[in-house]
Amino acid sequence: MPTNRRPLLENWLTRVLGTADFTLAHAAADAGARSYWRVLAGNRSRIVMDAPPASNDLAPFLAIAALLRDAGITAPEVLAQDTVQGFLLLSDLGDRTMLQAIDAGADPEPLFEAAIDALVHMQGIAMPTWLPGYDASLLERELDLFPDWYLARHRGITLDTREQAVWFDARTRLVNAALAQPRVFVHRDFMPRNLMPMQCADQGGIGVLDFQDAVAGPIAYDPLSLVKDAFRSWPLERAESWLRRYWERARAATLPVPDWPGFLRDADWIGMQRHLKVIGIFARLKHRDGKAHYVEDVPRFFAYLAEVLPRYPEFDEFAAVLARITPTRSDP
Repeated sequence: MPTNRRPLLENWLTRVLGTADFTLAHAAADAGARSYWRVLAGNRSRIVMDAPPASNDLAPFLAIAALLRDAGITAPEVLAQDTVQGFLLLSDLGDRTMLQAIDAGADPEPLFEAAIDALVHMQGIAMPTWLPGYDASLLERELDLFPDWYLARHRGITLDTREQAVWFDARTRLVNAALAQPRVFVHRDFMPRNLMPMQCADQGGIGVLDFQDAVAGPIAYDPLSLVKDAFRSWPLERAESWLRRYWERARAATLPVPDWPGFLRDADWIGMQRHLKVIGIFARLKHRDGKAHYVEDVPRFFAYLAEVLPRYPEFDEFAAVLARITPTRSDP
C-alpha cells in the first residue's frame, strides 16, 4: 500500500468500525493496483480492498458481487464502501485459497468437484444487459498483447512478413471460434488462486473472488481456466478428466454445451486465446508495471499450447512459428 494511503484507510476504518482498536495485516495483492488487507477488530475478521481510484473503478466489482450473491454464489459481502477514496470493507471468506490448500497437500479432487459445481451454478445466471460482452474487439486486443508485449518488448522478436500472415490467420480463427460459442456469464479468471474453500457449517463449497472483469462470453472459457491454471500445471489427462466432469454437469444442468468432441475443441481453442493473452499480460506486468516475477510462469503457457496445437492441422504453420520462439526455462 502506498504510504500516503495508509492514513486515509485507517481513518476510514475508524469511522466505519466505530473504533480505532483494530489491526491491519496484508492479505493479498493482485496483478493490478488493488491490494487486500485483513482487518481484525475484537473477535471479528474482515477484508478491506484498497483500490486507488486513479486506476480502479469499483462499480463493476460492486455490481457483480451483488449479482453473484443474489444468485446464491458465495462471494464477499460488501459491508461498507467509499468509492471516492477507493475502499471496500468485505466479509472474510478465509485465509487460504484453493491453490494454497492444494500446495499445502490437500486432496485436489473434492476441491475441483466443488469448483465445478460453483462454475455450473454461476454459468446458469441470467445475464443482465449491463454485463459487457466478450466481443471481437476485446478478444483481438487481448491477443495483440502477445506480439506487442511478449515478442517485441520482452523478447525483441520481430515476425517476418510470412510469420505475420500466419499470426493474423491464427488470430482470426481464434476470435471467430470464440464468438461462435454459446454465451454465458464468464468470470475471466476462474482459477484456484481466486477460489476459496469454505469450511463453515453453513457455507460449504467454494467462494469466488476477483470477479470484477466478468463478461458475457464463450462457455468454455472458465472451465478451461480452471483446469489449465496460470500457476500450477496438471497432467493433460487429469485436466481433461476434470473438463469432462464439468461438461457432464453442464449438460445435466441444461447449459448450452455442444457434444463432447465439440466442447473439447471449443475449450482447446479458447485456451489458445487465453494462453497467448496471459503470456502478453505477464510480459506487460514486468516491463510496464515492474512486476517481474510473473514472466517466470510464461513457459507453462507455451507448454499448454504445445499440448493441443498438434490436434488441429489448421494451426500447423502457427505451431511452427511458436516452436521457433518457445523460450527455455532460463529465458522466459
